[in-house]
Amino acid sequence: MRQAFVSTLCELAAADDRIILLTGDLGYMAMEPFRDRFPGRFINVGVAEQNLIGLATGLAEAGFRPYAYSIATFAALRPFEFIRNGPVLHRLPVRVVGMGMGFEYGPAGPTHHAVEDIAVLRTLPALTIVAPADSAQAATAIGATANRQGPVYYSLGKDDRLSVPGLEGRFTLGRLEVVHEGGDLVILSMGSVSAEATAAAGMLAAQGVRATVAIVSSFNPDPTEDVATLLGRFRSAITIEAQTVSGGLGAFASSVIATHGLSCRLKMLGVTSSPDGTSGSQYERWRKHGLDRASIVEQALTVLSPAWQ
Repeated sequence: MRQAFVSTLCELAAADDRIILLTGDLGYMAMEPFRDRFPGRFINVGVAEQNLIGLATGLAEAGFRPYAYSIATFAALRPFEFIRNGPVLHRLPVRVVGMGMGFEYGPAGPTHHAVEDIAVLRTLPALTIVAPADSAQAATAIGATANRQGPVYYSLGKDDRLSVPGLEGRFTLGRLEVVHEGGDLVILSMGSVSAEATAAAGMLAAQGVRATVAIVSSFNPDPTEDVATLLGRFRSAITIEAQTVSGGLGAFASSVIATHGLSCRLKMLGVTSSPDGTSGSQYERWRKHGLDRASIVEQALTVLSPAWQ
C-alpha cells in the first residue's frame, strides 16, 4: 500500500499546501515522488520517533496537516505517550502512518511485527484508526479522511499488488464492507490478511459451505451497529486479524455480541502467543498463528460442527 499512500498524498498535497510529510529516516524507494514534487514540505527527522510526533503536533497546532511516517511499531508504540498527550488530547489533525501491518516485516523479527498497534491505540477514543485491506481501499480511505479534524492512525501494508476480491476500493468510515455472501457462517476480517479470508470462503464453497465475509477497516468511530446487525443473522462467526486478539477485532466483536445480547458464537483467530525467538515470511507467520486460508477453512468447519454448537 506504500505506492497507494504516496500517490494519494501527492494528489491531496497538490490541492492543499498545508500537507507536510515527515519520516523517521524511512521510506527510501517509496517517498521520493512526494519529496521530489514538494521538497519544501518533506522533512526527515531522523531515527527519533518521539520527536517525529512532537514535530507533527507543533506543525498541526500551527495550522498544517502533517503526516508522520514510520514502521508501524515505531510509529505507534515507541511514541505512544506523545500521540496521547499531543494530537489526541488537543484534537489536532496529525496523521500517524504506520507501515507494515501485522507480520509484513516478517524476517525482521518481532521488533518489527505490528501485532499490538491497533489494540493499543484503540484505548484512545479520540484517535481514528484506519486499517485498509488492500491498496485500492487504502487510497479511498486516505482521501476520505484527509479533512477529518482530529488525529488519524493509518495501519498500512507494504504490498501494492495485494487485492481483496469483491472489495473494489470501497471504504466508509465507521462501517463494514461485505465482500462475499453466504448463509452458513460469517467471517469478519481486518487488514491485509483479509485476502486469506476471501480465499478460504472460496475453498469452503467448494465443500458446500457458504460463508459471508465482511471487512472491518476502521475504529473510532466503531462499526458497532453494522457488526451487530450482521452477527445477529448467524449462529457462528469467526474473526481474523494479524493482531493480538486482546483489544483488537476479536475483542470488539465479542463486546458487540455481549452488549447486544446476540446468540452468535464467536471463534477468534489472531495472535495468542508471545514471540518465541523464531522468524519467517509474512505467510509463514500467518500459517504459524493459524491465519492462512487452510487454517481458516479448518476452523470454519469446526465451528459449524454439532459438537461446537
